[in-house]
Amino acid sequence: MAGLQYDISGIGNGTGKALLALLPEIADRAADTEKARRLPADLAEKMATAGAFNLSKPASLGGLQLPPLEFMQLIATMAEADASAGWCAMIAVTSTLGAAYMDETPAKDIFGPDDVITGGVFAPMGKAEDKGDHYLLSGQWQWGSGSANCSWLGGGAMIFKDGALQKFENGAPYHRMLFFPVSEVSFIDSWHVSGMKGTGSGDFSVENIKVPKGRSVSFVGDQPRDSGALYKFPLFGLLALGVSSVALGNARAALEEIKQVAINKKTPGGGRSMAQRATVQVDIARATAQLGGAFSFLEAAVEKAWQEAQGNGDISSKARANLRLACAHATETSAEVCKTAYTLGGGAAVYSGSTLQRRFRDAHVATQHIATAPAVFELAGRVLLEQPVDTAML
Repeated sequence: MAGLQYDISGIGNGTGKALLALLPEIADRAADTEKARRLPADLAEKMATAGAFNLSKPASLGGLQLPPLEFMQLIATMAEADASAGWCAMIAVTSTLGAAYMDETPAKDIFGPDDVITGGVFAPMGKAEDKGDHYLLSGQWQWGSGSANCSWLGGGAMIFKDGALQKFENGAPYHRMLFFPVSEVSFIDSWHVSGMKGTGSGDFSVENIKVPKGRSVSFVGDQPRDSGALYKFPLFGLLALGVSSVALGNARAALEEIKQVAINKKTPGGGRSMAQRATVQVDIARATAQLGGAFSFLEAAVEKAWQEAQGNGDISSKARANLRLACAHATETSAEVCKTAYTLGGGAAVYSGSTLQRRFRDAHVATQHIATAPAVFELAGRVLLEQPVDTAML
């Protein structure tokens, strides 16, 4: 691998160093990961041992509880090795945020082991009937990234009582994320896609399972039990940060690869390297500036929101909106950079053995995630223009 964007060796009490040692294997096995359409179980286990899934877990449970910028740096670095591996890590990491909202006993039951892998889908695709001390849950969730390697999964669900849909005080449908052991889950082989093939993001379902209420959280209505600044940081902003970090790491790897191709590949019949062509020089320079700008804008937005999270008050709507804007911009820019790298790669880039075509496909799947999709620009624009906006999901 080429030189990395970040020096992660000192992050996370040895986690960064352990992940650095694992990166070559993650990169070497990327093609096999894609072919398998999931992160191999033994590789997931090695990542868990290195601490890749504990980045945002509360320190009270043995987690690293890292500042968001360090979370970004580690996820982006894993994605430089393989976007699918980085994606599985960030989904597992963001799922551990539920531990900060739960009482101590259920949090330990689910998230306590150092090598536990958790995951889930926030979208309320399930139905949970309130039965007093527990919920009776059924549902099927899409985009279950990394779920095959998990011990526990979470699924968002609309909450019903006596057959009636419950509502928040503002009249919006009441939903929670419920966590359950994988032994109660049915996996559906639905992950046949264009990119991020190695994430194993197929559907999973449960039917009429009992979930104790203590194993559920509302990221909208509940307050975190853990008072750490990380859990004041915008939760949906942290999810968006994870998506954009994967996109940035993936794009940087594509850009570094095409630079080496340009230096070493000769133009047919001309004897010159690609690097000597003015059009290639311009494209590489523009892509470098675009990607560097996206990294810097995102880093600044993260730092601003983090500063406010460490204060006494709430994080401002402007800081939240700017964070989401920076994440969406980074993800979109990353896809453009991967397209440039793929295009410059020429005919050789279309072959399945080319890393560039995989980077290109992975980049354009990342743009479809709801946390960084084009609609986020409208949301951020409303805040920037001081228009009314529902900030619950900001």
